[in-house]
Amino acid sequence: MVTKIPATIITGFLGAGKTTLIRHMLQNARGRRIALIINEFGDLGVDGDILKGCGDETCSEDDVMELSNGCICCTVADDFIPTMEKLLTREKKPDHIVIETSGLALPQPLVRAFNWPKISTQVTVDGVVTVVDGKAVTDGRFAHSVEAVDAQRKLDKNLDHETPLSELFEDQVACADMLVVNKTDLLNLAQADALVASLKQSSRNGVQIVKTSMGKLPVDVLLGQGIGAETDLASRHEVHHHHDHDHDHDDRTQVDEDDHHKHDHDAFESFVVNLGEVADTKVFADQVSQIISTHDILRLKGFAAVVGKPMRLTLQAVGPRVETYFDQPFDMAPRITRLVVIGQTGLDRPEIEAALNACTINK
Repeated sequence: MVTKIPATIITGFLGAGKTTLIRHMLQNARGRRIALIINEFGDLGVDGDILKGCGDETCSEDDVMELSNGCICCTVADDFIPTMEKLLTREKKPDHIVIETSGLALPQPLVRAFNWPKISTQVTVDGVVTVVDGKAVTDGRFAHSVEAVDAQRKLDKNLDHETPLSELFEDQVACADMLVVNKTDLLNLAQADALVASLKQSSRNGVQIVKTSMGKLPVDVLLGQGIGAETDLASRHEVHHHHDHDHDHDDRTQVDEDDHHKHDHDAFESFVVNLGEVADTKVFADQVSQIISTHDILRLKGFAAVVGKPMRLTLQAVGPRVETYFDQPFDMAPRITRLVVIGQTGLDRPEIEAALNACTINK
């Protein structure tokens, strides 16, 4: 079976912190080779210059591609598709593709583009991440500088210059698999909690919402969601339509653990749980899913020893979605279950450990 390259779409208004988030991701990529596609028309090329400065094997200058002919959701066939095809013809393909949209791009048309025949067989949308300026949204402005957003609009004739930012924001939220509430250092606890509660009400079921500042999000939280968003377009439909109908591309696009998982910002935490063997694979996966939901765990991954099975069971969970498969024999390695739990600070570690321990035997 051909393994598709995962691609993460990162959207959000100008000034929300998309570039800072990506920069932090590159600095903590731990060996992943990441290609970047940056749509920064009207941003004076700043984002691309910042990200080209990563300068190591994780992301060389050749791995940063800039699209500056207009908003990416209006130039899918003419700009984005050729760029993707060029990237996929490289001898050394990336481990992950990250796409930073302009502040006014709608993610839905971009997600649809991944069903283009030459791309659909090679790439899948790992997840759509919408970066939210926590301070601006709390203040009712949605963007740090409304003037800068309006100036960006005027640079692309395809954009609707009259639509309120609130409607553009709703569409970005409607498509998201993860909402990153950035700049929480500018909010008090009550404001941050109120914003998260509001976003939960306006987003789809199962969408993860994380709080951070300065874009400091663990790579294991940002990447590896495994959503396959291009196969789930119906649930992430556009609430509003803001773009010139002459540019509607619907038809055109349909053809390690422990310290490695720790983070330099106290908004997140992780820990390892060592357990006994598992009696039943499906029952165990269902129990883990329930524990994740109960304790609001962002990621849980590792491997398990299943009674009577010589192969170890690899387990990966994003939110309540749990995937399992047998990957390799234990041979002389200890038959234990070892799981890494990742979440925002405040996880009830004793309760989580006790709940997971209750799912295994030979304790």
